[in-house]
Amino acid sequence: MESLEQWQPIRHAVKVGDYTVDGSKLLVIAGPCVIESESLCIEVAHALKEITTQLDLPFVFKASYDKANRTSIESFRGPGLERGLEILAKVKEQVGIPVTTDVHETWQVKPASEVVDLVQIPAFLCRQTDLLVEAGKWAKAVNIKKGQFADANIMVHAARKVEAGGCKNILLTERGTFFGYGDLVVDMRNLLWLRQSGCPVIFDATHSVQRPSGLGSASGGRREFVPLLLRAAVAAGVDGIFLEVHPEPDKALSDGPNMVPLNFVAELLAMAKELHAVVRKFCQR
Repeated sequence: MESLEQWQPIRHAVKVGDYTVDGSKLLVIAGPCVIESESLCIEVAHALKEITTQLDLPFVFKASYDKANRTSIESFRGPGLERGLEILAKVKEQVGIPVTTDVHETWQVKPASEVVDLVQIPAFLCRQTDLLVEAGKWAKAVNIKKGQFADANIMVHAARKVEAGGCKNILLTERGTFFGYGDLVVDMRNLLWLRQSGCPVIFDATHSVQRPSGLGSASGGRREFVPLLLRAAVAAGVDGIFLEVHPEPDKALSDGPNMVPLNFVAELLAMAKELHAVVRKFCQR
């Protein structure tokens, strides 16, 4: 009989900031969906750093300077590139943590890469060759989110496009697949298929419960399913987890219905850490 270890494909270690992502500890990428204000980002970053420090988990703060794919033209998009990067730089300096944000166009990659430690490629843009190559050219590390429409097995090609630009520090993130109209489903087999690329795999537990355009002029979500899917993904052997977090999700300016309340994060991450330890005990990688 094959050992349990043989079910785990080899994954290359990746550098994100001062962290090495190699599966020994769960990487936590978390923060509000969009930069609503400097004070909110500083507040959430400090709180998340305290939690992850107590749990001894590596932490990267995430917030978007621009949400370029909002459902409605009236929806809040963020402060824009220049002001958004100023805020992320302050978070990085004042809180002492790595930061990440998403980019949408090739011209945004270089200025973003000068500030953030990890450039994120949005799911809808995971096949945009020019954007991926440009990210590989300038970014210190790149997180590619698997498109809601994409087969996990083709994501190796997205990673190779980033490598063609020169960057070898690549993460792949699962965030659910379109299921009919206005809903997503997570196929846990994708987590293993993504690993075939040789890249560490991250699970986005909050976008996976999103209901695209579910509120008509905005996306809905079912945040009550976040703990369930998170447990399943950690049990499947992911290398990190992605959470969008807000002190008051129902008042958030973007993605409120699928974001996790800040006061619930400590319990959620403690559970994930313990489960990750059990998985490593039986499936050492």
